[in-house]
Amino acid sequence: MRLHVGCAMWTHKSWQGRFLAHPLPAHERLRAYAGWCTAVEGNTTFYATPTPETVASWARQTDPDFRFVPKLPKVVTHERRLTGADDELRAFLNAIEPLGPRAHALWIQLPGSFGPADVPALARFLRGLPAVHRYAVEVRHPAFFDDPRAVRTLEETLVTVGAEWIPFDTTAFFRTPPTSDAEREAWTRKPRTPLRTRALTDRPIVRYLGRDDPARTVEGWQPWLDVVTGWLREGRSPTVFVHTPDNADAPDLARRFHDEVRARLPELEPLPEPVPVGPSTLF
Repeated sequence: MRLHVGCAMWTHKSWQGRFLAHPLPAHERLRAYAGWCTAVEGNTTFYATPTPETVASWARQTDPDFRFVPKLPKVVTHERRLTGADDELRAFLNAIEPLGPRAHALWIQLPGSFGPADVPALARFLRGLPAVHRYAVEVRHPAFFDDPRAVRTLEETLVTVGAEWIPFDTTAFFRTPPTSDAEREAWTRKPRTPLRTRALTDRPIVRYLGRDDPARTVEGWQPWLDVVTGWLREGRSPTVFVHTPDNADAPDLARRFHDEVRARLPELEPLPEPVPVGPSTLF
């Protein structure tokens, strides 16, 4: 029984000296993060495909059961819309090969304009992907949440190839107006999608956006405690990513989410103990 938790990144300026030692060489930061969390989103691969050597360094810093969810490049998903990007896709798949089992699922985030009429293109794309990987799709078009026929069509497309549907839960964030600069920026950038809690596979993935106030973040994830506990009791192995607009406390919040689920399921395997962080030094 495993619940993996993590953040949108493995390094953040505000974490230095709090969650990660400071100073800490760049090539050791992922190892330190992996003492706090057991998964991480691969957002950077959306903007640029890393070299296999860089990815090999990620693998060296993590255990085989650590979970990466790398995002397909935007040229594949947003610019070419899953059509005619074979070379870019091949380069991406080659680059992440050193992750081995750590590549938990490849994340296909689609633009908000990708709607029900585009599902046949998604179906063709998924059928052409190598079976060695798992795949997870994130959609943002309103019809996939409001139109039962569109929901059913997308679910059937994903189930056919064993792919998961990633919900990005922003409902708690948009419940009340923003109160910080980071929240105001996120208010204009994050998608407003309804809550979705249905898993299609045995490895569901959740992205949850809270607030900069940790208490409000915890308050907002309460429905997910029941959902994730239920998944674990069904034999599923979920991964939950905790976001806040400033992400200042994200590693601690991710661990707290795990602790709250484990309070309901004491048999749940505990998280690793983080390496103690000493005081900052100039030397």
